[in-house]
Amino acid sequence: MKPETPKTGEFSKREGLDEFLVPPKNFAMVDQGLFRSGLPQKCNFGFLKTLKLQSIVYLSTEPYPISNLEFLQSNGIRLFRFSMEGSTKSSAEIHREKIREALKVILDQQNYPLLIHCRSGKHRTGCVVGCLRKMQRWCLLSIIEEYRQFAGAKSRDCDERFIEFFDVSNLKKSSQPAICFRNTINFI
Repeated sequence: MKPETPKTGEFSKREGLDEFLVPPKNFAMVDQGLFRSGLPQKCNFGFLKTLKLQSIVYLSTEPYPISNLEFLQSNGIRLFRFSMEGSTKSSAEIHREKIREALKVILDQQNYPLLIHCRSGKHRTGCVVGCLRKMQRWCLLSIIEEYRQFAGAKSRDCDERFIEFFDVSNLKKSSQPAICFRNTINFI
């Protein structure tokens, strides 16, 4: 006996949902209560509601879409905008100070659950997440592999060099989130 294929929209009605839950492109969990993606579209709003977001960190020079601003306002979500150009230039041209400021917001647990995104969720988001991974003491090879996974065929050497040489020592150790150490095992 073949399983019955639901008609369009039938699944959501059977599950008591008003719509299908569609994550934004390049969506992933970075850590507990911390997510990354590309710019959410209207079709992603139902999915975003399930995350119960408190904050969004937006990494782009482009204005935030009106429909997204309305969604944030109606759901009580704060927007932190860090105006960063998408760049294929050398790592020296990437906005170090803006990434530091974004990391300060990301490291503050009061902003969680939090979504980090740029337009595509690849390069700017990848640099910020890569720098966070350095703070979490991931090995560089794993950080670069994660960056490449999201950047795909458009992986940039300048972004990889930026992550490699980004100095996390200036960021307050006391401001590191508990998420960095949640999965550790305590030995007696």
